[in-house]
Amino acid sequence: MNYIMSVPILAFVVAAYVVLGFGGGLMLDGDAYSMTLASGAMLTLRAGDFFTLAGLGALFLEMLKAARAGRGTILDHMLSTAVFVGALLLLLLWEPAGTASFLLLTVMTLIDVVAGFSISIFSTRRDLNVDHDR
Repeated sequence: MNYIMSVPILAFVVAAYVVLGFGGGLMLDGDAYSMTLASGAMLTLRAGDFFTLAGLGALFLEMLKAARAGRGTILDHMLSTAVFVGALLLLLLWEPAGTASFLLLTVMTLIDVVAGFSISIFSTRRDLNVDHDR
């Protein structure tokens, strides 16, 4: 069960974007939702904006996962790094991924990798309780 928790949640958001991109980019650039705000301004969200919102939610859950310590922590870091490398390659080499929304998803995967390692190092340092006065 611990190893199932090691699968990065951001991988599902990136995979959903890729599936939509392989489907011909259906609605990636089209307006998905619009509403009029109380100020009279028109708020229009595109499908890419929903991926960005889903990515932010997944990033939050990844930060919560990074705070736990367990056997699956190293696997979690390795898989998060693989998701980042994959997203970066898609961003650079695959035309449907060359959008601002996918750039933001790629940056979120980078933040997941860096924050995951940093949180693990800080929590390990705290758990070790090293005496610096000697």
